Amino acid sequence: MLLLLGATIGFASMHAVIRIASSEQHPFEVAFFRNFFGLIFIAPLLLRHGFGALRTRRLPLHAARGAVHVSAMLMFFFAVPITPLGTIAALSFTAPLFVTVGAVLLLGEVVRIRRIAALVAGFAGALVIIRPGMVALDPGSLLVLGSSAVWAGAMILIKLLSRTESSLTMAAYMAVFLTPLSSIAAAFVWQWPSLEELGWFALMGGFGTLAHLCLGQAFREADATVVLPVDFLRLIWSSLYGYLLFNEVPVLYVWIGGIVIFTSTLYLAYREAKVARATVAARAGAPPPS
Repeated sequence: MLLLLGATIGFASMHAVIRIASSEQHPFEVAFFRNFFGLIFIAPLLLRHGFGALRTRRLPLHAARGAVHVSAMLMFFFAVPITPLGTIAALSFTAPLFVTVGAVLLLGEVVRIRRIAALVAGFAGALVIIRPGMVALDPGSLLVLGSSAVWAGAMILIKLLSRTESSLTMAAYMAVFLTPLSSIAAAFVWQWPSLEELGWFALMGGFGTLAHLCLGQAFREADATVVLPVDFLRLIWSSLYGYLLFNEVPVLYVWIGGIVIFTSTLYLAYREAKVARATVAARAGAPPPS
């Protein structure tokens, strides 16, 4: 739980730095430097564990994951400068909902009525935040939703890769592929950064790398249903950053929708863990856990 707490602070801090860095630089260039400095920060881990961590028989799948991931990242970085940080945090909770939908469509996983109800409730929470028909559609909110949907595809690929690849191998190939892929988009809007901007970029890369390491280790140390409730603090930290740095006050609809979405994702995680335990027990010939 402490590790996931660190991840929530890291992600919220990274989003605040993205907003600051994007005031002078195009979001695509900011995304490139996020990956570039992320690669620099992960290099010591590769040196410590040896470049054998890069050995893989699933290079095409790593490349596909990188292409999907960078697409989601570019959409997200484009949304951050034009969307309140609290809204971004609330809508980003929809990613697990899209993962469940993708797992059904692409992996053939079966969901029952309870998880379907949780999905419907979660997407209803997103509608509460966006309020189509009540207010003008916010392009930033739509970009965050689109990014979550695309990011869900990357998470499904990560799920497939995790069957054979270590977390370090997946993190290393993420940095290896995302840096050159994001540089293609950045090349069209390139503007040489100042030393101060490079400092912000380095801070952003540090926050992002630390957050991902804490997140991965948290789910290795404990069941997702145990630590996932802490992830709601991401909405708290993002709202605080938005208020203190950018004079943003999340409207009531953001809090209501965020709570509905988060509760839905938490229930989906609980049901998935329960079904997984029952499957393991059935294969072992033991009665399923109550």
